[in-house]
Amino acid sequence: MSTNTEKLKNLLMNELMPDLEEAIDEIFAMVEKEKMISLADREELEEMQEMHAECREILIEIEAGEMDEEEAAELLEDLVEIKSEDS
Repeated sequence: MSTNTEKLKNLLMNELMPDLEEAIDEIFAMVEKEKMISLADREELEEMQEMHAECREILIEIEAGEMDEEEAAELLEDLVEIKSEDS
């Protein structure tokens, strides 16, 4: 059976981070095409970049063995909730 840290790592690496990267790339492509960015898009871009950085930090913590199962379970629950709200 996989642990919460493994599930969290998989969710981040296989779903959340690729989704964020794709959304970030879409905004950059739009900006490149239109040569401008709206305030709303800029805020959304910054928010997604912050989330991506947080995901990376969580992965680093997991890899370093600094995250306990309880913390991983809480994060997992929060992220699954956020993900289901977005879809």
